[in-house]
Amino acid sequence: MTERAWKGHALWLVGFRPFFPLACAVAVVAPVLWVLMLAGVVSPPSGLQPQQWHAHEMFYGFGLAVLGGFLLTATKNWVQVRGHHGRALQVLVAAWLFERATLWWGGAWPAWLRWVGLEAYGVLLVLLVSWTLVRGRKQDSYRDNFYFVVALPVFLAARALLLSASYFAQGHAVTLALFRLAFVVMLERTLTQFMKAAFQVALPRVAVLDGGIKVLALTLVAGPWLPGLVRPTVEVALAVLVTARFLSWSPHLAFQRIELGVMYVGALALALQLVLDAFPLTWVGALPTHVFTFGTMGLIIPAMFTRIAHGHTGRPVRFEAVDRAVLWLMVLGFVARVVAPQVWPGAYRELMWLAAGCWALGFAVVGARITPLVLAERVDGREH
Repeated sequence: MTERAWKGHALWLVGFRPFFPLACAVAVVAPVLWVLMLAGVVSPPSGLQPQQWHAHEMFYGFGLAVLGGFLLTATKNWVQVRGHHGRALQVLVAAWLFERATLWWGGAWPAWLRWVGLEAYGVLLVLLVSWTLVRGRKQDSYRDNFYFVVALPVFLAARALLLSASYFAQGHAVTLALFRLAFVVMLERTLTQFMKAAFQVALPRVAVLDGGIKVLALTLVAGPWLPGLVRPTVEVALAVLVTARFLSWSPHLAFQRIELGVMYVGALALALQLVLDAFPLTWVGALPTHVFTFGTMGLIIPAMFTRIAHGHTGRPVRFEAVDRAVLWLMVLGFVARVVAPQVWPGAYRELMWLAAGCWALGFAVVGARITPLVLAERVDGREH
């Protein structure tokens, strides 16, 4: 076994180790608190509407912990550097924890302290990831990483809009568009590798198609301010391109394995969200948003956690029965939150509880499964 440079605990060796279990913790607690708020049992933090708190914690508490852990881990491999670890990672985690405390208890704090509490994690994450990509751009494996360099700072502005009662809708739209951009880039890079490993099939890559998807996804970050019919036109165009790529990527093979099938369903959910947003109708329960959060984020992220926690600790990537059961549980949560209310609106509250329970239980199991892995050394002798 090689001697590792960082002499502290293995938890601080690389970004996914602390942030994936923390994201699981938020995914367990936040949905339960949300339905309790809707039932009037729990009040939202001072100064926030319930929807503001819910959107912030699911996107910026949960989602940005996931994205932070992923990017801190992936970028070091993309540009072939050691990556941020140790003390820098500890400070970043402390800032994330302080953000959770600030959002809940910081309403009466001095304005400057509340500002620091809400901004520290996001600012530090943007600086660390952007610095890695900019510094290592000459040896970068992916020449399109400028999408992350451009998009990451926008998260800071989008969060400020989300926390403003007057601009919540714009902040919500920009935030969702930023996560959508991250997912289309991630799916492009990972599905080709996973399908090659699982079925020895090389998925076709069409540069114009891949580039068009990313350009349109980035364009929609400015969606709230696009004129007239431009936004729905771009949304439909992006949905068509994403669906076309999905259909060309051997879905009949992917659906033979749940851990790959959910990624394809997540891609289709992303396309469906775009269509639903482009043609707004009367749906039950903010349907376009939850098609993305439950269908894309909720189905892809648990499988992603399992893959990374095993693969990046030197273990074989295997989905055991309990891991596959979690993915089916998340599918049930998607049906309960997205599909069932449209045909059974009278049971909306009960279906909300079921969906929240599926999400919370699913991530509780995932967290319990990956935490021992992230707390231990790699088994192959490598440091990180």
